[in-house]
Amino acid sequence: MLDIVTPESVGLDSGQLARVGEHLAKCYVQPGKIPGSIALVARRGQVCYLDVQGLRDVERGTAMTADSILRIYSMSKPVTTLALMTLLERGLFSLDDRVDRFIPAWKGLRVRKGGSYPMFDTVPCRRPMTIRDLMMHTSGLTYDFMHASNVDAAYRKLRLGRLQEDYTLQDMIDQLAQLPLEFSPGERWNYSVATDVLGYLIEVISGQSLPDYMHSVIFEPLGMVDTAFQISADKVSRFASCYERNLQKQVVLSDDGQDSQFASRSFYSGGGGLVSTTADYYRFCQMLLNGGSLDGQRIIGPRTLAFMTRNHLPGGVDMSQFATGSFSETVYEGVGFGLGFASKVDAVSNGFPGSRGSFFWGGLASTLFWVDPAEELVVVFMTQLIPSSTFNFRGQLENIIYGALL
Repeated sequence: MLDIVTPESVGLDSGQLARVGEHLAKCYVQPGKIPGSIALVARRGQVCYLDVQGLRDVERGTAMTADSILRIYSMSKPVTTLALMTLLERGLFSLDDRVDRFIPAWKGLRVRKGGSYPMFDTVPCRRPMTIRDLMMHTSGLTYDFMHASNVDAAYRKLRLGRLQEDYTLQDMIDQLAQLPLEFSPGERWNYSVATDVLGYLIEVISGQSLPDYMHSVIFEPLGMVDTAFQISADKVSRFASCYERNLQKQVVLSDDGQDSQFASRSFYSGGGGLVSTTADYYRFCQMLLNGGSLDGQRIIGPRTLAFMTRNHLPGGVDMSQFATGSFSETVYEGVGFGLGFASKVDAVSNGFPGSRGSFFWGGLASTLFWVDPAEELVVVFMTQLIPSSTFNFRGQLENIIYGALL
């Protein structure tokens, strides 16, 4: 159970903060635009607001609860990237190491010039892909749902990274070895399966499976007891169903929580495969705000973490000047990108009042978080509606929550 203090005790106005739940209820839950939601706000290391409303299972009429387990999809990415960085702190690799040092089958990767699968016309990469490229999404890889080129069309044809019987990370790596990149590494930012590749690198470098390494290095030390790559039988009753918005703007069932694809998996997606609770993910975020430790457990060094959350885009530009593709978990204006995290570099051009240096990401089912070191603030928002681009929850919550700062 979360201990909750009064907002005023940590410098927030309770009346203004209550507008978070009022807004979510009036605009989203009551009209049926989302099934239910959980919103958590913490400041100075203490939770000061928790709003839980609506349903976690519409078909069965089951209420959303604070301990509901939800799919966090791409909020897995910061966790996976941080897990790999713990291996960097052990001296086991460097950011500028070539990826093919650890994946020999990727030697000689090429860039698509023309053609389509399986008859691509390709040219050599201008330089090799590095681990830094994977962490920054500047690798030249893509996602199958982009619908932007013949490369992502090949991903769809091969069902690359999709749940299939006995499909594994190794299968995905082998498929990618046969496909061209969208562009030469380092030339652009493009949302991609790169973090799944990071998960594979964790296995290669650590000698452990990705679930085992995550559990021993992050989940167990932080007490993230409900965070995993699949839902165990004893926790299914708490697992929320997931919904999607169809072309007619109707909310329909996507994945039944009581009969879910997350109940049994062989493909462990570091880019989008974790399930978690609001309380668990809050503990991860509080560790980040604390500079890498929580309750006496050091996960990563403060200098390493500060390095990860800086803007690494060339010349300090924002995403609007360097990103390609139509989808990610952030708007591009006023936002930079580091190693596994987006970061706010200019609130004015971004259009929302979060502090410069705050860092964040989100997930496909409209989950999101941010950490604001300047205000000692953590926000976690959970729901289960695909896609995350449907509503601007992040911007709306920023406007309400920063309005509560005293």
